[in-house]
Amino acid sequence: MTSHGPRRFPLAVGAAAIAATAAFAFTPGTAPSATATTPIKAGAAADARIDQVGTWGTAVDSTALKVVDQTVRNIVHTSVGGSNLRISLSNAYGSVPVTFDSVWVGQAGQGAAIAAGSNRRLSFGGSPSVTVPVGAEVLSDPVPGDVPAQSTLSVSIHVVGDAGTVSGHKLAHQTNFISTPGDHGGEEFAGSFQTPTTSYAWVESAVVDAPQQVDTVVALGDSITDGDKSTTSTNRRWPNLLASRILAGPKPHQFGVMNAGISGNRVLADGPGVSAQARFDRDVLAQPDVSTVVVMEGVNDLRWELATKPADLIQAYRQLIGRAHARGVCIVGGTITPWEGGSLWSEPKDAIRGEVNAWIRTSGEFDAVVDFDAAVRDPAQPSRILAAYDSGDHLHPGDAGYQAMANAVDLDSLECTR
Repeated sequence: MTSHGPRRFPLAVGAAAIAATAAFAFTPGTAPSATATTPIKAGAAADARIDQVGTWGTAVDSTALKVVDQTVRNIVHTSVGGSNLRISLSNAYGSVPVTFDSVWVGQAGQGAAIAAGSNRRLSFGGSPSVTVPVGAEVLSDPVPGDVPAQSTLSVSIHVVGDAGTVSGHKLAHQTNFISTPGDHGGEEFAGSFQTPTTSYAWVESAVVDAPQQVDTVVALGDSITDGDKSTTSTNRRWPNLLASRILAGPKPHQFGVMNAGISGNRVLADGPGVSAQARFDRDVLAQPDVSTVVVMEGVNDLRWELATKPADLIQAYRQLIGRAHARGVCIVGGTITPWEGGSLWSEPKDAIRGEVNAWIRTSGEFDAVVDFDAAVRDPAQPSRILAAYDSGDHLHPGDAGYQAMANAVDLDSLECTR
């Protein structure tokens, strides 16, 4: 991975402050009431040099879930540690306004269970209930207390009546749970949650307060970023594994990592999810304190013959680069991985992939490059994924391949200067 200049942050809050959050179990303050919050005053936050960063996120799309007067328990795995946890809920692709009258967050236990004593009710502007219009999202009030790095949290959401089209994330690669009818969000036991699902419902991000030198990295991509064919409920997607590498590094240079991959997504046209160009603002630029985006997308444009020459993808990448730079965000280009033997492969498509990858590597237009292609390809057959990294479908890596992708990222290059 090549970079075009390091980025450094003032150490107003020392490394120990970041490390301290990892010393606690999930400790969201002492038994707040359903509406109690501790708002952060703007002046106080500025004095302490604290930012809000994304510690977990998913790209929202429409799902096939049917939820009527039920509670969905979403299991999310954070990256960087912090305090004053906030949860955002989205109705971006909903068909009707939705009312959530009971939303809870706690430390995940076994299955749908929650660790005893950890479940806390969220509020929205001081109220335990919130109605979200079609196309909108809401951010909860902060929950006082610390959340350590790499926490696994349960976010339970009860919806009033028929939710219509449920906004969320269709292929979460995580087992979540839907309850029997009624509000079961405050229950820490699993008995009411009888229906497993591998989709997320409504939950879009988890945001924490962190020292100012901590920023957000967003991974924008398709099913390979989404973690397709990784082991379900083990957080083996390459962005998860990248987050683990970041957390193991020097504490002053930490990032929260948000995953904006959508399986089947394309750069040039809508399909599964709107195109990467259409969702770039919502899924990347609107995220809290985003400083860097890693873009690894284009294979579906090649597979479905939307990109019939290198310039088709290159022009679209240039648009994303320009939009990121206009907002002061660094953009890292990921090369497209090989897929010979997988569906819709052909030699002409692979030739276009090779030319696009050569441009990504050598043009200098991205702020940095991560060579995912080189990380997972078979040196003896560069148009194929190495057998040890192949999930078996010859398109998606397996767990070992996703680890190789995470290992290919030069962590210093995430801190480029803009």
